[in-house]
Amino acid sequence: MAFFSYTPLLLLTLTASLSYGAMEPRVGVCYGDLGNNLPSREKSVELIQNLNAKRIKIYGTNAATLKAIQNTDLQISIMLPNGLIPAAASNQSFADDWVKSNVAPFYPKSKIRYLLVGNEILSNQPNSTWFKLVPAMRRIRHSVKKLGLKKVKIGTPLAMDCLEASYPPSAGRFRSDVADRVIKPMLRFLDRTKSFFFLDVYTYFAWISDPININLDYALLQPTNITVSDPGSGLKYTNLLDQMIDAVHFAMNRSGYPNIRLFLAETGWPNGGDPDQLGANVYNAATYNRNVVRKFSAKPPPGTPARPGAVIPTMIFALFNENSKPGLGTERHFGQLYPNGSYIYPIDFSGKTEHYPPLPKPSSNGRLWCVVGDGRNATALAGALSYACSQGNRTCDAIRAGGKCFKPNSLIRHASYAFSSYWTQFRAAGATCSFNGLATLTSRDPSYGSCQLPSFNL
Repeated sequence: MAFFSYTPLLLLTLTASLSYGAMEPRVGVCYGDLGNNLPSREKSVELIQNLNAKRIKIYGTNAATLKAIQNTDLQISIMLPNGLIPAAASNQSFADDWVKSNVAPFYPKSKIRYLLVGNEILSNQPNSTWFKLVPAMRRIRHSVKKLGLKKVKIGTPLAMDCLEASYPPSAGRFRSDVADRVIKPMLRFLDRTKSFFFLDVYTYFAWISDPININLDYALLQPTNITVSDPGSGLKYTNLLDQMIDAVHFAMNRSGYPNIRLFLAETGWPNGGDPDQLGANVYNAATYNRNVVRKFSAKPPPGTPARPGAVIPTMIFALFNENSKPGLGTERHFGQLYPNGSYIYPIDFSGKTEHYPPLPKPSSNGRLWCVVGDGRNATALAGALSYACSQGNRTCDAIRAGGKCFKPNSLIRHASYAFSSYWTQFRAAGATCSFNGLATLTSRDPSYGSCQLPSFNL
């Protein structure tokens, strides 16, 4: 995290203008379909209604879903795929035809309220696409207006990596490679069209990157006696989500657009994953998502320290555990429901349920190890092992020939030992469990045979 000095810009004076009238703070759910065992669209919509969600977000313009929500009170966000952004940016006829084919036939029977142009393109697309984002947004809006789709707002969801500084929140600023050419034109468009800054925020990923220094309850929005003070603004934070959101508020303020409304397009916590994925369990997922619902459905809305009283529409990711999603096991375990429609844990998106049956807390011995992660490359791994063992302090004595951890003579086992040994010894001096992305923290003991890997006690 980068630190910057900051002169307060009186964000608190914006409170009155950021109450957003009488718009209700309703919480919705992201409906992904990357699974080969999911219910029908009609059944899925029924399940969404049973959750008392008022909004849904889909990752495209699936006709079956748009038909299934007709004559319901569900508001829906749809999406222009990333791959179509260049065509939409350069050709108004293409934009017109796409909206005419994919959006207009379902409006207004389907309550399409938001048309998102792409998904996190600053995170997962080449920079040639970045600079076509705002032109595409403009053309899509022109198409929407031409076809008389009056209630449809245009936006695009960005991840927290749109910032180059986020701590303390008052230091929040957008990345220098996109601030002038992408972000400011986008903010100008959102401000002029009275749309939202759509943001994907996951305290889970922030916490998992530094579980030693970030308190878990602080990341889960649990009541604690922890208060983080921002020296630049004087604001005090009692949970990580507010802290992350306000970094974007301050970045928008710094860019000259302090009044744009924020919409949490995604937030959530994994209910499971691979056995060694720290913090990914049902108890934490239920705790976080219930607290999110409670916060953003509260009346009056609490807002954030920088924007008290602001209404922040929120989408929890995701409806189902999706077994076809690529990546780490957590990616397939963000759902509120199993594919058979049963609850992973009880949750009520209306926010009216105050008490839930207790869930068993996950067992944990409070220890962490730094081990080889997924996506490893043998050559890179050998280089990282050599680095960890060359830093002195007898870091790798146990994995040298004849050492108690030498056998089995495995590159992965030796590298995991070296990573843990190096990290636990030099952590206080600033060492991280990264090794250029080759390492990850785990709470599952990776010790083998008589070899006990060094660990850190939380």
